Order: sequence, then C-alpha cells, then structure tokens
Amino acid sequence: MRHLLGMGDLDADELVEVLDVADAFVEVGQRANPKVPALRGRTVATVFFESSTRTRVSFETAAKRLSADVLSFSAGTSSLNKGESLRDTIETIESMGIDALVIRHAAAGVPVQVARWLSSTCVVNAGDGAHEHPTQALIDLLTIRQVRDPGGKGVGCFAGLAVTIVGDIRHSRVARSQVCGLARLGARVTLVAPATLLPPSLEGWPVEAIGHDLDAVLPTTDVVSLLRVQEERGSGTYVPSLREYAHGYGLTAARAALLPPDAVVLHPGPVIRGVEVAPEVLDLPAVLVRRQVSNGVAVRMAVLFLLLGSGDRPSSGSRGAGGDGASAGGLGPGPGEAARTVEVSAVDDA
Repeated sequence: MRHLLGMGDLDADELVEVLDVADAFVEVGQRANPKVPALRGRTVATVFFESSTRTRVSFETAAKRLSADVLSFSAGTSSLNKGESLRDTIETIESMGIDALVIRHAAAGVPVQVARWLSSTCVVNAGDGAHEHPTQALIDLLTIRQVRDPGGKGVGCFAGLAVTIVGDIRHSRVARSQVCGLARLGARVTLVAPATLLPPSLEGWPVEAIGHDLDAVLPTTDVVSLLRVQEERGSGTYVPSLREYAHGYGLTAARAALLPPDAVVLHPGPVIRGVEVAPEVLDLPAVLVRRQVSNGVAVRMAVLFLLLGSGDRPSSGSRGAGGDGASAGGLGPGPGEAARTVEVSAVDDA
C-alpha cells in the first residue's frame, strides 16, 4: 500500500520493519547535524483541520531531517472559507507536486476518503476524529521495545506483555491504534475506565479484559498507557468532574508505587497535570513521555521514508509515491530490506 491510514494496514512483519527503520533514525537524531538526504527533491504537505502542536511539528521536523521540502497548510486561512470543497482543496494541493500528504481531521474516515481522491500522492493519517492515530501507536511500540529489549530487534518482548490502557477510551483514536498494534504483536491488553468513557461497543476489540478498578490491575501491569480526558470532544460531560475522575483513575504517587519495579508509563500528550497523572509522578524515571516525543520524529521519518523511498535505493527495491514496489498491505519492501537501505545509504550522509 502507498498510504498509512490505520494500524490495520500493517501486519506483524511490517510493524517490525517500521520499528527497525525508526531505530536507525533515532541515531540520526542524536547527531550534531541530524539531517540526511533520503528524501531530497520530495515535498511533504501537512494538512491539519484540527489543532495540534506535537504531531504537526513532529511530522514537519521528520520531513526536514530527511531533506524533503515541507508545505504547511492552514485550514483557517484557506479557500475552504470561501466555499471551496474539501475535495477541490486536496486535489489542488496534489496538483502542486506534493509527494505525501499528512492529514489530521476532526471527522473519522476523512484520510481514507482523501486517499481515494488522490492519484499519486501518499496519505498519512495524523489522527481522524475518534478513529485512529497510527503513528502515535508506532511511537508507543518503539518506546516499549527500547526499554523492554534495549538494542534488540524483532518483537519478542511483546509476547505476553501486560499493557493497561487507562482513561477516555471512548473518544481516543490513540487507544484504538494501540490496541490493534499491541494485540498484533502478542501483548495482553486491558482497558480501564469509567463505564461512561468506554465505547458503546467493544465487539471485535482484541482486548483481554475490561475493568473499572485501576488499583486492582496495577500490580500485574508491565506498561500503563494514560489517556487524556478529551473535553474538546465532549468527554467532560461523561464524568461528574475532573476532580472525581482524577480520584478514581489518575496515576498518583501511591498508585505508581503499586507498579512492578520494571513497569513503564506512557502518555501521548498533552499531559493535563493533576488529572490523569500527578505532577510528582511525571518526574519518575518510569514515565517515558519525553522519550515518546523524541521517538515521534524518528518514527515519522521511518514512515515517510518507507512510503516515499530513497533516491539512492537500488532499482529492484525502489518505489516512488504509489509505485509498484510496495508489498501487499504494507509500507514498502519486505522486512529488513528498508532497514538495510537506511543503514547503508540514507543514514550515511558523510
């Protein structure tokens, strides 16, 4: 496939490929000059119809570190305000020679529809309503692998891993993508939330358990993923008050002490201190929020690289936007091939 619209686009081998390529780009980010020529001559457009800081900046930083040109589209000052349709706006952007379009929209399904409209441009879902946010789930998977299997490859560390996702699951696109990716790699996922913040139906969700008592599951949890109460999507009306939510589901210092010694805590951000996590807990070594942000650039570099390819890649494995070199259902060449390409060409900018 030439798009990344959801975690369902990736099988287990392709997930490994993305994580391995991202690992190579983590090293690039630690250089004095964290830039490589992998996508020189390519153009990436970020098209956000919903507020974002981390995701937009992360994608734009990733594209620039790959030497791609970046076009940042602002819906608030576009011709949409003059009555132009979304389709005409998107097709106009493609006509400018855009190679990849990174889109965030408040309505679920918009990236899928946009991908149908475009003939040659890759589409990356940067979050659509309460549907999916695949790159955030990939960031979480990479972060977990780094701490559970430092320096390791593959996904053996996920087999049997106990992951607890806590919070506003009803409105969370991150939770949906996380559950899909974690379950595909063999993790055991538990959802913990007030009944009002669970989806109306969990049929088809590959989760092991659903509960309402956070204290009961923490002692056997390897990874805790905290979710924000998304008041902008109406979730504030699903709980009596944020104070009461924090009392029952916030990760306090006392609750953090219930976790096993090697457990880790994730949060996709932005963090609302004192609600889903206590301020003093954020400073604990087990809380990996800053590492997630740093890994975000590497993961998005990997996704853009695998979608758009590198000009230095051999013809047998090269692919442009929408080229025929993509393996069925994935982002690019077979497992390991792209990682080797990064190591020998894109990453070596000497």
